[in-house]
Amino acid sequence: MNVGARGPVTVVLFHSMFGLRQVELLAADRLRAAGHRVVTPDLFAGAAAAEQGSAPTLEDGFALMARIGWETIVARARAAVRDLPPSSVLGGFSMGVGVVGSLWPERLAASGVFLLHATTPVPGGVGAGKPVQAHVADGDRFAPPDQLAAFRASAVDAGAEATLHTYPGAGHFYSDPSLPDYDAIATDRTWRHVHALLDEVRHMPL
Repeated sequence: MNVGARGPVTVVLFHSMFGLRQVELLAADRLRAAGHRVVTPDLFAGAAAAEQGSAPTLEDGFALMARIGWETIVARARAAVRDLPPSSVLGGFSMGVGVVGSLWPERLAASGVFLLHATTPVPGGVGAGKPVQAHVADGDRFAPPDQLAAFRASAVDAGAEATLHTYPGAGHFYSDPSLPDYDAIATDRTWRHVHALLDEVRHMPL
């Protein structure tokens, strides 16, 4: 394996409002197979938005998220990263992007950030050239034009090396094979971009 000066990259992957499920666990396995260290905090303490084997609905997810409460979710995320290297890459699926947005201002040393199925503003102070990716379905109602514009503008203000990838014809949560939104081509493209980001981080000088 060709490992650069930094060695294995630590990645924190935050799940969606459906809870920690196979889509996140399989994504973590995919990244581990590329040589990265991946942490998948369970922000819902084992709760999930649907019974095993059934597909969750948006209503299920919003209800579960409301029951747990945003303050609890963010507190659990903060506790999960407390002992991880400050340079750890932050990644999130849908609701997990909001979690990234809450923690990012406290973890400006993160070596990179990738946002799946939603965006969050890039905070000031991240450092010039910091690699940031956002991946959303084209026309996704959960990633409206004003939010995309805010992401772009904040990235410019912060000096981040930010890229917004959009996927025509895909549904909101297009990377989850268990959901009707699934789009295999968009998913493959997304992970190729994420791998490229992590490879860039891996070869950053210490």
